[in-house]
Amino acid sequence: MVNAQEEQQIIQETEELLEVPEDSTTITQEEIMPADIAVEEPKTAEAKAEKPKKKSKDDDIVTERIYTVPLQKALVRPPKRRAPRAMQLLKIFVVRHMKMATTVSEEDDELPQLVITQEVNEKIWGKGIEKPPRRIRVRVTKTRDDNVTVYLAEAE
Repeated sequence: MVNAQEEQQIIQETEELLEVPEDSTTITQEEIMPADIAVEEPKTAEAKAEKPKKKSKDDDIVTERIYTVPLQKALVRPPKRRAPRAMQLLKIFVVRHMKMATTVSEEDDELPQLVITQEVNEKIWGKGIEKPPRRIRVRVTKTRDDNVTVYLAEAE
């Protein structure tokens, strides 16, 4: 254990180490960041006009279709593999019916993306891994970039 005198001595030593020498100078904001690069100038109206405007989602959608996807083939699998198989069947169905590219062409650098929304995922996995639905009704949209998104179809 440390007695009171040793404790006072330790406190004094740490205070001495933490003290700032009087000959040191304070650093100003200009030394950290020079004035010539300190503030970025606001863009002019011409620079703002050059920036392309964002398109609304309605303009971006090329095709929108509603499908009833059969998922009975998922029931052929063992019980613990049925919901993952149902997700695979959904992806295969959408790729086939929306005519998605499966290879990269010379013009495009990347493949189109297939996005399945959280609602669809929850619908398939809703009763657990062993009991996916036999069919599911989905709304599929395709954008100008050939990206496809799968939504759950609402009651019409």
